[in-house]
Amino acid sequence: QVQLVESGGGLVQAGESLRLSCAASGTIFSANTMGWYRQAPGKQRELVAVASSGSTNYADSVMGRFAISRGNARNTVYLQMNSLKPEDTAVYYCNAVWTRPVRSEYWGRGTQVTVSS
Repeated sequence: QVQLVESGGGLVQAGESLRLSCAASGTIFSANTMGWYRQAPGKQRELVAVASSGSTNYADSVMGRFAISRGNARNTVYLQMNSLKPEDTAVYYCNAVWTRPVRSEYWGRGTQVTVSS
């Protein structure tokens, strides 16, 4: 069974940085896509950043402040978050999609990021 485990969340002040990590276990296949989503209280889950096949995509709200990267270890992904704002406060979820052996998608349990003003 594939599992995604996030780490690196916490409480920071506005303008500070955090780095989130996510590692998947339970499969020998490399994920085609790995990314980060977030959900703030009372809001829908939204895409933050995604990395696939050498390309990356970001939400407009984080462009230029956040950077997603795939790790050297198989099925790891990081999110470097700089210049954090109070509106970045949310639970951040790791997401991964595989196409082998069959198409499958998994989510982590989430890590809380809180930015105080």
